[in-house]
Order: sequence, then C-alpha cells, then structure tokens
Amino acid sequence: MALPPPSKDSAVLVTGASSGIGSDIARSLARRGHNVVLVARREDRLAELALELAETHGIDARAVACDLQKDAARKRMLTAVAKLGRQIDGLVNNAGFGSGGRFQDLDPAREAAMVRLNCEVVVALCGHFVPLMVEQGEGAILNVASTSAFQPLPTMATYSASKAFVLHFTQALGADLHGTGVSTTALCPGPVKTEFVESAELTRDASRLPEFAWEDSTDVADAGVDGMEDGKGVVIPGTLNRLTSIGGQHVPRSIFTSVARRVYRLGDN
Repeated sequence: MALPPPSKDSAVLVTGASSGIGSDIARSLARRGHNVVLVARREDRLAELALELAETHGIDARAVACDLQKDAARKRMLTAVAKLGRQIDGLVNNAGFGSGGRFQDLDPAREAAMVRLNCEVVVALCGHFVPLMVEQGEGAILNVASTSAFQPLPTMATYSASKAFVLHFTQALGADLHGTGVSTTALCPGPVKTEFVESAELTRDASRLPEFAWEDSTDVADAGVDGMEDGKGVVIPGTLNRLTSIGGQHVPRSIFTSVARRVYRLGDN
C-alpha cells in the first residue's frame, strides 16, 4: 500500500502544480523518476514547469490547464488525461486557496468557492481515480490538508474547516481502501512561504510569526512524497508543527478559540 515505483507507462497527477508546494511536489516526484501530469489554471507556468522537469530529469511531463472548480472543465481535463494513455499511479490533490479576516467581513461567494475547490474537487477527483487504482490493484493518494485541520482558526474559519474535511476524508478513505493496494496520505504543513500567503491576504498575520515557525516548501513537498512512498496516513512536517497539532487536538475547543481570538487581536464587536 504505497506509491508504486516509477515506470515509463505510468504517471502521477498533481493539481495546483503551477506554484508553491504543488510545483515542488512535482519536482520531488520527477527527481525520483516519476512521469507527471501537471494541472492548474495557469497554462504558461505549467508549460514552463513541464519543460524544466523533462529537461532536468528526463521524465515525461504533461501540462493540462484546467479551472478545477468548473465541472465541465474538470471533465475535459479527465478526458485529456485519459488520452495520454498512462496509468495514473498517484494523485496529488494540492489545488486550494484560503482567506484571512473575520468571516462576516469576507466575500461569501469567495468563501463558498473555497469550499468547492478545497473539498468538493478533492472528493470528485478521488471519486474518478480511486476506483481505477483499486481495479489496477495499486496506487497512492496525497491530499494536502494543513495543521489548521486540527483546530478551528478565527480569521480563517472556512479555510481551517475545509482542511479538517480533507484530513478526515483522507483518513476515512484510507480505512475504506484497506487491503486494496491503494494508500491515502494527508499532508498537513504549517506556515510555508508561498504565494498562498499573499493570495489569502494573510501578509499582516504572517509577519507576526517568528522565522523558526516557517517550513521550506521543498522540505514539505519531499515529506509528502516520502509519505506517499511509505503509505503513511498523516504527514506533519516539522517538530513544532507536530507539537501544535497535538495541542490543537486535545485542548478544549472553547479554550482554544478564546486564546486564538486574543492572539489574532479580535475585538468583541
């Protein structure tokens, strides 16, 4: 129950591959000899990364541009992937985004879109590829969650809830797949300096974190791929992140949210 070794007839599909952890996961896979299918909205970045990986590592890298939130676009992407004629041995659900601020001050349409991408798309792609992997008797799923999955976060209510969904879904799916030869891994990184921070408008909050609290994107990606290869259920990169995740699971929610509200300097109005 782990990611099968690379072969010329197989590939690993990575969503959200145009930047950050997603592109570094693709690089980590390519370094290990895996062909990759890169999926994201930004076709120009995907093409550049595909060329980089092919030239540097001698693997086959294909770019398939897709707005995963749109059902029709997702179906076209799956058709394009099928036409490549490669067995998909691994699926990395990395595409997602976050937001920062009190929920009542945020755009409700964007919050709903976040749930679609962070949760619905994960279920939809697993729903497509997992039965194929079960039929072939091998495969590995890596779903990118977050340390925020272990506790509710004020100013990131929707994001932390969506990542809790990803974590629980991945763990339960892993139990369903026991004995099939298909494994599931939830990657739960803490703070990582990527475009995510800027796109989520979290720059101010991020500036409060000490340097030692940040993880390197390459290290996080390698830890995730290691987890796929080992069939590990949950991967939390970094000692500090593992400790805070344990605390988040065991501290009563009422106490945690009260303390967190003060940390994030939220008023009572």
